[in-house]
Amino acid sequence: MGFLSCCWRKLGFVKWLVLLCFGFLLLRPAVGLRPLRERARSWGDEWLFVKKDESDLGPFSPWNITGTYRGTWKFPDSTNSSSKFPEFRKSNGNSIIELVSTPTKINGVHYVQGVIIFHDVFDHESNVGGVQIRVEGVYIWPFRQLRIVANSGKEGEMNQEDDYILSNPYHMLGVFSSQVFQDSPRDKIWRKKHSPIYEMEKHCNIEIAAQISRISSNQNDGEHDRYHVEGLMESPAVDDDGDCFSPLLLNATSVNVEVYYNKAVNYTLMVTFVSFLQVLLLIRQMEHSNTQSGAAKVSILMIGQQAIMDAYLCLIHLTAGILVESLFNAFATAAFFKFVVFSIFEMRYLLAIWKANRPMNNGEGWETMRRELSVLYSRFYGILLGGILIMYEFHNFLRPILLLMYSFWIPQIITNVIRDSRKPLHPHYVLGVTVTRLAIPLYIFGCPNNFMRIEPDKNWCICLCIFIGIQASVLLLQHYLGSRWFIPRQILPEKYSYFRRFDQQSNHATDCVICMTSIDITQRSNDCMVTPCDHFFHSGCLQRWMDIKMECPTCRRSLPPA
Repeated sequence: MGFLSCCWRKLGFVKWLVLLCFGFLLLRPAVGLRPLRERARSWGDEWLFVKKDESDLGPFSPWNITGTYRGTWKFPDSTNSSSKFPEFRKSNGNSIIELVSTPTKINGVHYVQGVIIFHDVFDHESNVGGVQIRVEGVYIWPFRQLRIVANSGKEGEMNQEDDYILSNPYHMLGVFSSQVFQDSPRDKIWRKKHSPIYEMEKHCNIEIAAQISRISSNQNDGEHDRYHVEGLMESPAVDDDGDCFSPLLLNATSVNVEVYYNKAVNYTLMVTFVSFLQVLLLIRQMEHSNTQSGAAKVSILMIGQQAIMDAYLCLIHLTAGILVESLFNAFATAAFFKFVVFSIFEMRYLLAIWKANRPMNNGEGWETMRRELSVLYSRFYGILLGGILIMYEFHNFLRPILLLMYSFWIPQIITNVIRDSRKPLHPHYVLGVTVTRLAIPLYIFGCPNNFMRIEPDKNWCICLCIFIGIQASVLLLQHYLGSRWFIPRQILPEKYSYFRRFDQQSNHATDCVICMTSIDITQRSNDCMVTPCDHFFHSGCLQRWMDIKMECPTCRRSLPPA
């Protein structure tokens, strides 16, 4: 013991040096040192350790890669070298990637689920369409690397990735637009069963290795980070018999959902403003034809067709608001205004036109009128529901159906020709409705950056504008040149002339019962008009009277058009 204590006193300097170094190591954080493994999960995973807080690693902070990515895919070679799936003949196309990243107990590793949608894959795209592959894997964020494989999953199985997609307005509105404007559910089921990807899942392993990088954000992106995914997709066969198809390069950039959200909100504001303008135009037209004679000149089919169009738009916007919860208020507002347009103003105008064209029978009771009103409402809602079934059955012909629906001015043109009506519609109503009705289809099928992600079709938009422009032009010319200006006189039916010859020697009343002043019938002029029942009136008096009622002021008999 004496010897040991002596040695300990001699080594006092070394003792204090060792204690000082040990205490320094305990108190000073090891920033640049590699952390020790705290519970290795498997052999070779020494760097993977369990730790609750991931924010203490300085520059190696994790990136949240959850989001939607838009980009392209392409084969490095010009063509696909595989013979297993000859349908893969296109060399490049567009792609959409949906990723959901979830932290795990293993520090440095996030669990990733998602969907990759490949467009423009097959040569016979009209029969099959694009490819959708479910994937899952890991995101090793210290190295910014993504490793995922294909996962077919069970039908109807919900997971966190499905929950994210159901709350993502970018994805949900894209699905909604594809259901309404592009593909029907029945076509999608058929295409899925006949798609080469259906067989590829049985014979191929799909593996994707990608690198994640952060891109510089601009002012339009706000405070949210944007990321770029660049990787390689390989497909070795299950039976080790080569690759199913050549390696495929993926490049995609995250989408700023807020910008996309603002586009959808701006669209709903546009629809709301258009609906408000249509209400003002309807009020102007109802004031223009506020008499029985004026309302009888308006085609009930024209107003009914516009009411059905507004009812469809109300249902579509309401459905979009229900699907996308974050945009419910915006789409519900647009749907409400469309509901007001068709259910209050257009239906009210429809009833006024029906009442003006309905013959009045003496002694007719309320039961008869209510029965006829029930028939009118039944026809309207029957056509509304029947149109939904027709659009579902003939979904591939949606654009020709839209052209047919936008022929709502044609019934009024035909009514003007048959009845020889004088100025049934106000010119402001014709021009305003034509322009406002074009706003929604031109945005959906003509705007290259619309929020529904529908490819623009300029030819169809030009055809629609020309088609409805011709209808509006014919109506305006009928207003100023006469309702039958384009009909040859040889085929026109015989028209009653209010300035016909009459026997001046016969005893006719020479007083106009409208203005109660005398009429000079001794000289033939355009100041005197004669009805089919041989009653005389001043020309101006009778024309103003016929704008209110198409019946003789004296005997109440019906009058032909002037």
